[in-house]
Amino acid sequence: MDFTNKTDGPAPVWDGAGSLEQLYRLGRRMLTGGEPGNSPMEAAFLFQKALGLDRGALLARGRENADPDRAKEYLALVERRLAGEPLQYLLGEWEFFGLPFQVGPGVLIPRPETELLVEAALAAVEDLPSPALLDLCSGSGCVPVALGSCRPDAQVWGVELSPAAMDYFRRNITTNSCGNVTAVPGDVLALPPAVTERRYQVITANPPYIRRGELPGLQAEVQREPALALDGGEDGLDFYRRLPALCYPLLAPGGLLALEIGEDQGAAVSALVSQAGFCQVMVKNDLSGLARVVLGRTPSG
Repeated sequence: MDFTNKTDGPAPVWDGAGSLEQLYRLGRRMLTGGEPGNSPMEAAFLFQKALGLDRGALLARGRENADPDRAKEYLALVERRLAGEPLQYLLGEWEFFGLPFQVGPGVLIPRPETELLVEAALAAVEDLPSPALLDLCSGSGCVPVALGSCRPDAQVWGVELSPAAMDYFRRNITTNSCGNVTAVPGDVLALPPAVTERRYQVITANPPYIRRGELPGLQAEVQREPALALDGGEDGLDFYRRLPALCYPLLAPGGLLALEIGEDQGAAVSALVSQAGFCQVMVKNDLSGLARVVLGRTPSG
């Protein structure tokens, strides 16, 4: 019996004892009746986090009694989710490019649209042996670690300013066994010598690009993410005004610059990249058809 899809009847009440099925259904009802956009699937994620049972195990063992302590942990996670805490922070881990990444307060949550940066970088070095790659505003390390995982022969560096994010970055290098990735603490607008002493085939960046005035209107869960990773200045373009010129001399001839952007920033960022001397400037759309990455190359010779 597939009780995970039940929506009829009154929501079950948890009085400290009951079956795994009743416990799961209670959390599911709480979530779907709470913040708009909360998915029923979130109950399954949180249930597995607290009780160690995936949907298959839940189906098989649903009529067993739930452990009271584990039940309390599950419902506490549900309450925290209803209060606006990101699901990814509650789980402590999220997938990006098929890899697990540890996340939590103080670090930007990896998002699927950012995978376009990884795809562009990998395509650019597909036929190049042992490329050198640099990522700026690395956050959790999702982009450089994904690159390093896909190209074990590459050497990848990532720069991140936030100590909290840097902690996750280092942990994710270890989690994914990427010994070819180096986490470098530093400001991307004043790059440390550790990354300016060589030339790269590709530089990627997902800088802050949200307009400062829009930050208070973001979803409650997004507002839990660090403002340092979101605030792009008054018009959202602060980093794009400076990064292209800073990256240009660090790229080898024919090297690629790939910048993630907001959906309405394609024309503005393309112009800034062109002004810095890049050629073959173009905008790539994500799977939703929205502008997501600006690409530019240095002259070949």
